[in-house]
Amino acid sequence: MKASIHPSYGPVVFRDLASGASFLTRSTATSERTIEWEDGNTYPVIDVEISSESHPFYTGKQRIMDSAGRVEKFKSRYKGFGA
Repeated sequence: MKASIHPSYGPVVFRDLASGASFLTRSTATSERTIEWEDGNTYPVIDVEISSESHPFYTGKQRIMDSAGRVEKFKSRYKGFGA
């Protein structure tokens, strides 16, 4: 790799605002705000609106859309248009 052209890659804590969950990972993202982690070290913290801890797809609380009903409604509404 070329020197001094790549962003620094280091430990960062991501905190989910919806569920309050936090996880430590490595990233090129930076932040002025810091948090003391469970290991006693201080890391930059980035607040995110949603993560796998609170996203409906991963928590199993997703809603299933009635796409078949929508398609039939569309076809019945526009069956006379076109060829």
